[in-house]
Amino acid sequence: MVSSSPESLDTQNRRIRSPLILLIAIVICNLAGVLGSLVTVTGSGSWYAGITKPVFNPPGFVFAPVWTTLYILMGISLYLIWMEGTGMKDVRIALIVFAVQLVLNGLWTFLFFGLQSPLLGLIEIFVLWIFIVLTIVLFYRIRRTSAYLLVPYLLWVSFASFLTYTIWTLNP
Repeated sequence: MVSSSPESLDTQNRRIRSPLILLIAIVICNLAGVLGSLVTVTGSGSWYAGITKPVFNPPGFVFAPVWTTLYILMGISLYLIWMEGTGMKDVRIALIVFAVQLVLNGLWTFLFFGLQSPLLGLIEIFVLWIFIVLTIVLFYRIRRTSAYLLVPYLLWVSFASFLTYTIWTLNP
């Protein structure tokens, strides 16, 4: 006999909704990349193609697969926290901080590429880095796996911070 208590129905509903929520979480994270791509022009004749870049600047074809992977990991991480229940204060705070860092993620692209400002990009990416660390700490307190899924993102943004700094110093 199947239990029909409110608790078991909530668990069943959560399982039914989970794939949709996972998809929504991944799409939300990827939207940051899609929006950023609207101002990212790196081809021949572009501002970016004309600036001096360090020797360790990755080739252009690396960025799309790396960011897509990172956005998927971020989406899975977001999903795991979201599924803990938004009725919990810690979860709500963690989700808000996650949202802030996601907005900051997209903002960097607009500052660096859209405004063609390595300096504004540099200032902003340090703020982004702090919010990523804060997100990881808050997620760790709720569900460790979610925090671990964000570590590659933190590492890539750390590299991107150094790259942004170097570009800024090479292009006074």
